[in-house]
Amino acid sequence: MFKRAAWARTLPFLVYILFIFIADLLARAGWGAEQLRWLYPLKIGIVLALLVLLWPQYTELHRPRLAPAAALAALAAGVAVFWLWIHMADGWMVVGQSAGYDPRVQGQLAWPLVLVRWLGAALVVPVMEELFWRSFLMRWLERESFEEVDPAQLKFKSFIITVILFGIEHNLWLAGMVAGLVYALLYRRYGTLWAPILSHAVTNGVLGLWIILTGSWTYW
Repeated sequence: MFKRAAWARTLPFLVYILFIFIADLLARAGWGAEQLRWLYPLKIGIVLALLVLLWPQYTELHRPRLAPAAALAALAAGVAVFWLWIHMADGWMVVGQSAGYDPRVQGQLAWPLVLVRWLGAALVVPVMEELFWRSFLMRWLERESFEEVDPAQLKFKSFIITVILFGIEHNLWLAGMVAGLVYALLYRRYGTLWAPILSHAVTNGVLGLWIILTGSWTYW
């Protein structure tokens, strides 16, 4: 159905989503949060291995240079999305309940778990998600031969579909939509996937620090 380039951008994301379903099934089968949290290192390790293995396919990431203006915009946008994320959690802005990720063992922080969870969210997830949502899906909605689509050519249809789906992917659906819109606009404006990746990494990295400092584990 898809070319190799499409599968390369889709497979890591699908594996990540598969682990979410597996965790849900295990929780329904009686597994506790203390057992399920060990799935995250396995999940992020497999996703990272796939990204490394498929790296030759990610031609748009082989030039990791951002102009100063693009880098500053991405950094500022990432912090802004973090601030909105923790302030857009009213009841109607939330779907379901998030079990979150509590890295404490017998009441004490298990720092290996903390570091894996934080680094996974800040370094691995942004690359995996931006490759799927922006590099692949947004452009594929414009044209099947998506690699030929310049980000500047992206139109309203691809924006609205991916923004809605990106929001639905998250428990905080409205915050997710805002984040998806910001990352998509950065991609279109600066024409490089590194702009939304950097912004996404800043959002997740700062959010992770805030979670650790405040103990707000449900945001993980």
